[in-house]
Amino acid sequence: MPTCKECDNEVDSLVTVKVAGKAKKLCEDCADRAREEAEVAEESEAVVQNMMGFKGRR
Repeated sequence: MPTCKECDNEVDSLVTVKVAGKAKKLCEDCADRAREEAEVAEESEAVVQNMMGFKGRR
């Protein structure tokens, strides 16, 4: 059985998710959490950039 790298639980299958530019193999629950965290981080970065008047992207 494969083991999730995030929660160390044995699962039936792993899902590959890109987090911060790196691919990780996680279980479904951890993959959903990682996607949500990435979306929140991206939105908060956009808000800060708008506050500071930043017009370009990294």
